[in-house]
Amino acid sequence: MAAVEHITVVIPVYNQPDCLRDVVSRCLAEHRRVLIVDDGSKPSVEPLLEGLPVEVIRHDVNRGKGQALRTAERHLRERGDTHMITLDADGQHYPEDLPRFIEAIDRHPDALIVGVRDFAQATIPGASRFGRAFGNFWVRIQTGTRVHDIQSGFRAYPLSAFKRLRCRAQAYAFEVEIVVRALWGGVKVHEVPIHVHYPKPGQRVSHFHKFYDNARLALLNTHLTIRAIVPWPHRQVATTEAEATVTVWHPLRSIRMLLTERATPRELGFAVALGVFLGAVPLIALHTLAILIAAALLRLNRVAAVAASQLCMPPVVPALCIEAGYFMRHGSFLTLQGVKHLSSNASFLELGYMGLERLWEWLLGSLLVGPALALVLGLMTYIAARIIERARHEH
Repeated sequence: MAAVEHITVVIPVYNQPDCLRDVVSRCLAEHRRVLIVDDGSKPSVEPLLEGLPVEVIRHDVNRGKGQALRTAERHLRERGDTHMITLDADGQHYPEDLPRFIEAIDRHPDALIVGVRDFAQATIPGASRFGRAFGNFWVRIQTGTRVHDIQSGFRAYPLSAFKRLRCRAQAYAFEVEIVVRALWGGVKVHEVPIHVHYPKPGQRVSHFHKFYDNARLALLNTHLTIRAIVPWPHRQVATTEAEATVTVWHPLRSIRMLLTERATPRELGFAVALGVFLGAVPLIALHTLAILIAAALLRLNRVAAVAASQLCMPPVVPALCIEAGYFMRHGSFLTLQGVKHLSSNASFLELGYMGLERLWEWLLGSLLVGPALALVLGLMTYIAARIIERARHEH
């Protein structure tokens, strides 16, 4: 449970004097701890806040919203705060929604809390609707989690998690990156509904540059998507255990490590089953990509799925699939004598390297062999993970 006195409202500001005092005054009416980060405004915004009980930190030059939030996080953590609630200075957000965040922090102290803007009103710009839907789509691909407003700047951060998340973005893209990396790191994202105000066209002050900031977002999404499909464990926020390599050759050690990534035995069992099934199907040169996308959409552990697919590498599983497919087509098994180019001393495993020659049999057989292997290995993984998890809890 987070104490209210250890929560601070943070407002990054850059050249937005018109409504700033009103926004800050309304924040103070809801919560007494407010920090302003003046990100290089000219002139400084401090005179506009004279008489208001707020703290102001100033950057001499504009460094971007991401850096402004980092400055606030370091300052608040040094003085012992546990959470910061961020909202924009342009009047888009309603400070009257702050109690919703404070209540959510009390119920979910370790979660990153995102305000979901009400886009039902007719005044919402079409570009904002598209941008939110587009951003939400990519976060779903990258993390397997459905986030309903990835671009919302009204959110609450647990500072303990914030400091461990290594983000590269500096400007608006920072708010996208930190949510993705938080989800990768095992941090839960909790959402609360919020109100939103969009002034009439021409009256809104925005520092979002349509070309440069959209280009940064495109580059960020490219980077995050590539990172999402790389079969390597993500940096975890909640665990201090050393990361190790996941491999089918050390299954028990791999299961122990994956359990520290907040994957349940059931999830690991399904992840292994998915990896084995898709690994058996002849998706030439596309196995890893298909497995990672499917695991992300199903919210399963991608590392476990890709590692399990290694069991289906030639020659054993493809040979079994080819034999099964041949039997399904002809009612008899393929004999080595029936393959003209094989020598008399060839072994059964030679069939496993004939995938391109026997692609149709491989595909048919994989629809039988794949599910069977997936069921057996997924169940074995689940049982092993349950045993390991129970032993860890007992100690």
